[in-house]
Amino acid sequence: MSYPEVTTDPGVTRQVLAENADMMVVAFRFDAGAKGALHNHPHVQSTYVKTGRFTFVMDDREYELGPGDSLVIPSNVRHGCTCHEAGTLIDTFTPRRDDFL
Repeated sequence: MSYPEVTTDPGVTRQVLAENADMMVVAFRFDAGAKGALHNHPHVQSTYVKTGRFTFVMDDREYELGPGDSLVIPSNVRHGCTCHEAGTLIDTFTPRRDDFL
């Protein structure tokens, strides 16, 4: 099944790659300088940096990530990111983010 790419924030798009009730895989594409606004959700999230350079804020700590880096964001932890070099994040959520469908 093919899912559309949608704009989520200025310079950021989201595309669901695969999903079922238990899990969802999503590609987020960022232009340089774009931000993923601080937010939280009940889903556990794994983020993998496919390309680009990002600063992630998670629970008031900063993490510098580049290609091949990853992190896990626990349920309900406030997080967001700033993109320094255009790139793509591959995020996995459990359970599925129904609000993305």
